[in-house]
Amino acid sequence: MMKRIILTGGGTAGHVTPNIALIPGLKAAGFDIQYIGSYNGIEKDLIRKENIPYHGISSGKLRRYFDLQNFTDPFRVLKGFGQSEKLLKELRPNIVFSKGGFVSVPVVQAARRLHIPVIIHESDMTPGLANKLAMPAATKVCCNFPETLSHLPEGKAVLTGSPIRRELHEGSRRTGLSFCGFKGDRPVLLIIGGSLGSVAVNTAIRRILPQLLEKFSVIHLCGKGNLDTSLEGMEGYAQYEYISDELPHLFAAADLVVSRAGANAICELLDLRKPMLLIPLTAAASRGDQILNAKSFAAQGFAEVLAEETLTDELLYGTIMKLWENRETYIHTMEHSHVSNAVDTILNLILETAL
Repeated sequence: MMKRIILTGGGTAGHVTPNIALIPGLKAAGFDIQYIGSYNGIEKDLIRKENIPYHGISSGKLRRYFDLQNFTDPFRVLKGFGQSEKLLKELRPNIVFSKGGFVSVPVVQAARRLHIPVIIHESDMTPGLANKLAMPAATKVCCNFPETLSHLPEGKAVLTGSPIRRELHEGSRRTGLSFCGFKGDRPVLLIIGGSLGSVAVNTAIRRILPQLLEKFSVIHLCGKGNLDTSLEGMEGYAQYEYISDELPHLFAAADLVVSRAGANAICELLDLRKPMLLIPLTAAASRGDQILNAKSFAAQGFAEVLAEETLTDELLYGTIMKLWENRETYIHTMEHSHVSNAVDTILNLILETAL
């Protein structure tokens, strides 16, 4: 009899793409796959492209700051719990796999109530609020960093790394260069501001763009609504709000990457052996998880790190050039990373845990 798995997670691409990475292996293992996400989150479009049945539920947000929606969101979460319980009773899954994000909390809690085993994946160095709320309901909790194990419940924690989409390794440098209209006569610098974009990173890069274009061709993934029309048509510069299908080719074309320090994004760069400069979200704009992620990667020799608060044109350009000059050292260090084969590790865990 075919087993069924519910995948859940959303809010940002980082809460969805690891789930997508598991889909081919789950299909090969004979699972029927269903997805529960929010009504209109980024996960909806990403999952529908995978031809996976998608079920939308009501979702609130657990904020650490004052907002009028803090008074109404608990009711949305309660509604989402009721919807999740109804869906799980209808779908009767053998297991739930959660990548986190606020939409996952009612799904995981409903699974606990119905005695359905749950596996959670925590990407960051320390668990986020959504996963903290979900962990008591979990059978196992996967993580990316060795330092995270001490923050997880004893007996549940498993160091797996982050599942990376297989197709990211199947890109063509030539196709990536052609897509961007580049001649291939210069190394390529890829800028990733995250699925929601980063005004600070975008602005800093554009200030030193003339200098960068003397040495590099620049691919700039700047986020929705962050295109700069005054730069359109500039030779050696290609900007996009968001890239999906062509991303493997852009990764293949890239020699260096400047990125935020979201855990899934930097784990993909590690897996692809891309020397990286990380500019984490500030503690004021986040719970500080990206700062910890970046520090860990720097300590392991995988990346250079700059704090957004101290970012200057000279420092940014100088660090990019340092990264370029020492790129082989970073690549060599990444090749000896202790975390690999996360997809296979997690798939085996799912097979062992499913009812």
